Amino acid sequence: MAVSADRPVGIDELLERVRAGLDRVQATEAYRAAQADEALLVDIRYAALRERDGLIPGALVVERNELEWRLDPQGSHRAPEATSHDLRVVVVCNEGYASSLAAASLRQLGIHRATDLVGGFQAWRAAGLPVSS
Repeated sequence: MAVSADRPVGIDELLERVRAGLDRVQATEAYRAAQADEALLVDIRYAALRERDGLIPGALVVERNELEWRLDPQGSHRAPEATSHDLRVVVVCNEGYASSLAAASLRQLGIHRATDLVGGFQAWRAAGLPVSS
């Protein structure tokens, strides 16, 4: 049986493809880059998770459904931090799944250094990195 080029792609395969194109970072690397002003951490977790688990100090909080509008440097609804397509953005979700897809979407907008945090916020917290209420 021939496989059609138009066959549906499952989420696991899509995630694998997306991650192959990202230079994903570990929590300590993301922390160091943010501290050195070499990366913008963007927390896309929904409000209930942020309220339950806390925030990464200094991270820009952007709900996932607003991400592309807020980070597009050419967009009319961009965040002040969205200054350039060359900006290194590290997307953070809860466990590092949705953030991979979000980073790939940002790359499609030309934010070519967008990536995500391996293990998400839970890996950040497990590494003992700063969290605020």
